[in-house]
Amino acid sequence: MFSIGELSKRTKVKVPTIRYYEEMGLLPEAERTSGNQRRYDIAGLERLSFIRHARDLGFSIEAISSLIELQDHPDRSCEAATDIASSQLTNVRTKIRRLKTLERELSRISKGCNGEGVSEDCYVLASLADHNLCDGEHQKP
Repeated sequence: MFSIGELSKRTKVKVPTIRYYEEMGLLPEAERTSGNQRRYDIAGLERLSFIRHARDLGFSIEAISSLIELQDHPDRSCEAATDIASSQLTNVRTKIRRLKTLERELSRISKGCNGEGVSEDCYVLASLADHNLCDGEHQKP
């Protein structure tokens, strides 16, 4: 059995986050000692590791909840898990495209100013003040 602190150390998940996952139903409610301290078994450790890995890959709490539901029913088709992972991949690719657009624009803006003038004539500041000076659209979708 693991205390919440030990579970935190082993998974590198902060204690408040572990409590949050428990409140959200992602992590089963821990057993309690007579002193009301949480105690987690190996299944709790494995579940928290699963959650941590899924969060590292950018899955939402809702998606993780659905994946856990599938994991808890090993007789079900894995089609839904594949769909969830594919959706996450699409989201990541969209973010990458957006970040590449931002990179190009920031590079262009940065090159527009050599840093030797005064702020009144700074191209970076002018570009931030007037979106029309930008090459293209880069606002959040």
